[in-house]
Formats: sequence, C-alpha cells, structure tokens
Amino acid sequence: MMQRWQQLVQFLQEVRIELKKVNWPLRKEVVGSTIVVIVSVFILSLFLGVVDAALQRLLTLVVR
Repeated sequence: MMQRWQQLVQFLQEVRIELKKVNWPLRKEVVGSTIVVIVSVFILSLFLGVVDAALQRLLTLVVR
C-alpha cells in the first residue's frame, strides 16, 4: 500500500515538472483561435444547410 502512495506522489511530481515546461498560449491567441473556430463552424453549417435544401428540392422534383 505504501509503495502505491510513493508511486502516486512521484507521478504527481513528474506531472508538475512537465506542466512547467508547457508553453501556454496567451489569452489573445486563445480568443483569436476561438473566433476562427466559431466563424468556420458557422460558414460550414451555412454551406451544408444550402446543400441540404438544394438536394431536398431536387429529390422532391425527381420523386414527383
């Protein structure tokens, strides 16, 4: 049981050391990336909505 605790403590110490090495992005970079993702999702959903409507109308014409 004691060995498990020692392994856990060692693991958490190593995690802490590795987290100090991480190059965290600046707030401005995170906000910019978030805006890019939101705009991209909006454009893609708009495109897919238009394609869906067009295919729906085409299928309606074919079925009649």
